[in-house]
Amino acid sequence: MIRLVNISKHNGRQLVFIEASAALQKGEKVGLVGPNGAGKTTLFRMMTHEEEPDEGQVLVDRGVSVGFFSQDVGEMAGRSAVAEVMEGAGAVAEVGAELALLEAAMADPEQIGELDSIIERFGEVQARFEELGGYALDGKAREVLDGLGFSQEMMDGDVGKLSGGWKMRVALGRILLMRPDVMLLDEPSNHLDLESLIWLEQFLAGYDGALMMTSHDRAFMNRVINKVVEIDGGSLTSFSGDYEFYEQQRALNERHQQAQFERQQAMLAKEINFIERFKARASHATQVQSRVKKLDKIDRVEPPKRRQAMAFEFRQAPRSGDDVANLRGVHKRYGGRVIYDGLDLLVRRRERCCVLGVNGAGKSTLLKLVVGAAEPDAGSVTLGASVKMGYFAQHAMDLLDGQRTVFETLADAFPLADQGSLRALAGGFGFSRDEVEKSCRVLSGGEKARLVMALMLYDPPNFLVLDEPTNHLDIATKEMLVAALSEFEGTMLFVSHDRHFLAALSNRVLELTPEGIHQYGGGYTEYVARTGREAPGLHA
Repeated sequence: MIRLVNISKHNGRQLVFIEASAALQKGEKVGLVGPNGAGKTTLFRMMTHEEEPDEGQVLVDRGVSVGFFSQDVGEMAGRSAVAEVMEGAGAVAEVGAELALLEAAMADPEQIGELDSIIERFGEVQARFEELGGYALDGKAREVLDGLGFSQEMMDGDVGKLSGGWKMRVALGRILLMRPDVMLLDEPSNHLDLESLIWLEQFLAGYDGALMMTSHDRAFMNRVINKVVEIDGGSLTSFSGDYEFYEQQRALNERHQQAQFERQQAMLAKEINFIERFKARASHATQVQSRVKKLDKIDRVEPPKRRQAMAFEFRQAPRSGDDVANLRGVHKRYGGRVIYDGLDLLVRRRERCCVLGVNGAGKSTLLKLVVGAAEPDAGSVTLGASVKMGYFAQHAMDLLDGQRTVFETLADAFPLADQGSLRALAGGFGFSRDEVEKSCRVLSGGEKARLVMALMLYDPPNFLVLDEPTNHLDIATKEMLVAALSEFEGTMLFVSHDRHFLAALSNRVLELTPEGIHQYGGGYTEYVARTGREAPGLHA
């Protein structure tokens, strides 16, 4: 349906693609993968002809409709979320807009002289609207928005009053309602909670068009895709299968290439050694010349490209008391909405508690109460003996000073630390020698998240409170974080919509419900097995 034929593309001085080719066929669900900055968004923009390749062709089959969801949603205001989603429904939305104008014209006294022609046109347009399923459109739009976590009030309210994350859900809903022949989705799993993510998974599983998407959520990718296209070093490589298979195949290919490289290096060393030993001897001149010519003709095997891996390391934290956080008879409300009514909870040392609950259940509020960022209306929240807390808040990245560099931010936080230890800290969180001089203003979401973690972990805590710590992190960085947190010997209380993160790290589940907290021992995997559902908002 879409073919990329020998495309080359520059972004400034950077060569993004070099004679790269790939295809998206009918029924394929493709995961587009590659390191940050490899050109994933550029590829999408070329497939929608927002950009053109410098060389080569992007061919889209005649009559194929393409829907593109990107992180740049633009301005939205003045209409309801439902109306904004319906706007993306293509021809039926245009017909619906004309129908609304004709309805207004029929009620306009100034147009009474043209009423007969207006009524005639209204009949034609109404028939076309019905034929296109227009009267079912409002219901379908509401169904999509409901799946993406919208309340009825939010659906009918002004979209301009929504936060950036909710506007992204509206933009995604527009593409989903449109159901084009080809969907191009750039990070559709960002800004979604667990329930919405699982709903989207099921929606895409039932979608019969072609799909290409990027996502930092490996569980989501595994459930949706049946092919991977990897961007690496300017080329495009296809792998049949899900993300898990791609990882295994890539590792296998790397091992093969490394073995080939080592065999060739051993052979070259042997040949070069012979040439060096005998080049001065006239008796071996012919053999030496023959081997020199042979070496000149050999195609050199390159060693496999090693992705730069970060290694987060937690320094040993002092031990806390056995009771880490104790909430007794906690009441909390916002306006007329009751969040907690007599909540009791004890978090003990070395527990790794993940907090689950539908939107508005009070997940972030619980974390804020524990860290002291919010006060209970009644009841008590106490921390145990020798508890040293590290708190990662969703809004923490917004508090970074855009004028300060990465290094200056670390130095401001730890004025007594020496330069070497701060540079080592920055390096451990993926900031190379040059990158520590970048100002916070130009950092990506993932880079900001890594910097906030570095600030939190330099002076090691023994109680980590994490509110969506994996938002904006790519898959490789998440893996490093999971590996590091697996070694962490303190206590954790966290909220996350990443199922891999939940399953790898939790040993206790706190499910927030209107009746109170339901507690499950054994972690997220056991919770799913016992309840038969992956999230509280889903029916078993």
